[in-house]
Amino acid sequence: MNDHKLEYLLRLGDSTLVLGQRLSEWCGRGPALEEDIALTNVALDLIGQTRLWLGYAAEVKGTGGTADQLAFLRDAHQFRNLLLVEQRNGSYADTLARQFLFDSWHYFLLEGLQRSTDARIAEIAAKSLKEVTYHVRRSSDLVVRLGDGTEESHRRMQDAIDDLWMYTGELFEADEVEAALALDGIVPDPATLAAPWRQHVAEVLEAATLRLPSGTWSQSGGRHGRHTEHLGYLLAEMQFLQRAHPGAQW
Repeated sequence: MNDHKLEYLLRLGDSTLVLGQRLSEWCGRGPALEEDIALTNVALDLIGQTRLWLGYAAEVKGTGGTADQLAFLRDAHQFRNLLLVEQRNGSYADTLARQFLFDSWHYFLLEGLQRSTDARIAEIAAKSLKEVTYHVRRSSDLVVRLGDGTEESHRRMQDAIDDLWMYTGELFEADEVEAALALDGIVPDPATLAAPWRQHVAEVLEAATLRLPSGTWSQSGGRHGRHTEHLGYLLAEMQFLQRAHPGAQW
């Protein structure tokens, strides 16, 4: 069971870590000062959540490692993050669509995890949910503002949602890891998150005058270490200092 728990904690921590790193790439480059600061704050929230998830993962692993070592000393094939979060920032519409789709899922996942029979997971989820409640409210509001904005902002948002939709199926896939943990009440069954997620996404897209994509084909593999080419470039930048100067500290 510890092997399953470790795997699941890595999936949670790696997804927030990679998305936090992606958002940090906007620092100093946001479309407006307010958005620049807001994106940076969301990135910091996600990195903070990463420290909790990967810190617990290091304890469960039991080899004396740390969250930092898990973040900076693993190769791409050892990462268990969702494919959605490693996609490039692209335009601001692409970044916002990625954030909205992830936030909506993240909110319902944390709602379920705060009822976990594992007290540590429940505690981390409850703390993270307070931050993610803001994240999903913010990204949902911006999707509406841009989708129901100008002709160009509408087109860009629709294109972004359409392009990223194929990565959303992975959010609700279940394998032996989730099945075993769900049986013990440690995590919610991913399939139970699909209906509330889809309802929220559909309501927001309708308010934004955007079309809900109809495609059912999905790309997956991230949770098993099979990633797009984008992750390698992201990790090369994120891990450079620790790789070049092992054990370096401020």
